[in-house]
Amino acid sequence: MNDALTAQTVELLQQLIRNQCVNDGTVASGQEVRTSDVLHAYLEGSGLDIEVYEPDGAPGRTSLVARIEGSDPAAPTLCLMGHTDVVPVTRANWTRDPFGGELVKGEVWGRGAIDMLNLTASQAVALKTLARRGWRPRGTLVYLACADEEAGGALGAGHVCKRHWGALRADYLLTENGGTVSARGDELNVTVHVGEKGVAWRRLRVKGTPGHGSMPYGADNALVKAAHVVTRLADYRPAPYVGDLWSAFVGSLDFDPAVKAALVDPSRVDEAIAKLPQGMARFAWSATHTTFSPNMCRAGVKTNVIPDVVDIEVDIRTIPGDSEDEVRRHLDKALGDLSEEVIVEKLFSKQASVSPTGTPLWDVLGRVVDAHYPGAKLLPRLLVGFTDAPYFREHGAVAYGFGLFSRALTAEAMTGRFHGNDERIDVESLALTTQAWLDTCELFLG
Repeated sequence: MNDALTAQTVELLQQLIRNQCVNDGTVASGQEVRTSDVLHAYLEGSGLDIEVYEPDGAPGRTSLVARIEGSDPAAPTLCLMGHTDVVPVTRANWTRDPFGGELVKGEVWGRGAIDMLNLTASQAVALKTLARRGWRPRGTLVYLACADEEAGGALGAGHVCKRHWGALRADYLLTENGGTVSARGDELNVTVHVGEKGVAWRRLRVKGTPGHGSMPYGADNALVKAAHVVTRLADYRPAPYVGDLWSAFVGSLDFDPAVKAALVDPSRVDEAIAKLPQGMARFAWSATHTTFSPNMCRAGVKTNVIPDVVDIEVDIRTIPGDSEDEVRRHLDKALGDLSEEVIVEKLFSKQASVSPTGTPLWDVLGRVVDAHYPGAKLLPRLLVGFTDAPYFREHGAVAYGFGLFSRALTAEAMTGRFHGNDERIDVESLALTTQAWLDTCELFLG
């Protein structure tokens, strides 16, 4: 690994964190133009073709595309994609300034250090390094630093893929978020996310009758009804989904054989999950079920007025195969007799999507991982969150979540820092990932 390149990745990551491109879901937030400008300044002068795209009606929500054109039109195009926005923080709960980008004891601290500015920065460093070498590959290399991923990507990757696909034309995509190393005895596995669950964000509107808060007896209080709606969603248990990716993951675990057998048995998986440690149980449930998380509620106009309307926003994540109609069926089943009193509004949807593993890029990733972790095998997994990869899969691209992290940055540690307090990443992981991008591009594009 190259210490000078690692230092560039560290410095660039610090700058991206300090840009504070916080996306709260509103069009005016994010302002990823700050990071597009930093990346443009970093990359210019390296002989790269660079374009910046901004969707209509969303000033400041820019995405940057840079490319090294391949010499062979028949060779594949590989896109490295990172997003530039981050989620909000509660500053009081952080040990350090969440936007300070501090380097402390070999770790870079700040919102986005894990999700996913580390990859966005390391990809840019790899791209610039290759361009400055005068590298002219057979296949084309494209870099996309996109806005708005944390709110679904419509203003970022969605916009670029829909309106400017000619600037991408990707056959393959590498984006967030794989690269964690796990061990079972002497066997090492490195995670590559080959697919992700779908998203079906919904607003449930519950109506009642307004009245005076001093006379609640027998009132048609929308908030009281909404409380029952929330409870039913929280208690709902849909049928489990035990697919090949889940079975492969369970096979990699260092668990008792009887527990592993139960975890891949649809008739016993729910009971088996309930006996797992809390962190593993949360992931296992999400990996095998369509999930319902009521996360926002808006109600009332004044303390002494009985509310007549309550809006509940629910984060629904769907397993492969669950359509829009299936989401509604789930809601009706969960709510039971309350279903007729709830108006369902669609906020945002993405279908679950999965890419195959039997591809030339998969083979290259295996070689790259083996060079750094000899004997390690790629472990394909389904991501329970979402990324911008589906926008590329809709165009026929093969998309993987990749990276390469240190043994210290376990999957459990990484999961705890995603959207969490004290988000940070170690410099060794930044070095490994920067080198992994370089190795992958050179091996795959030739």
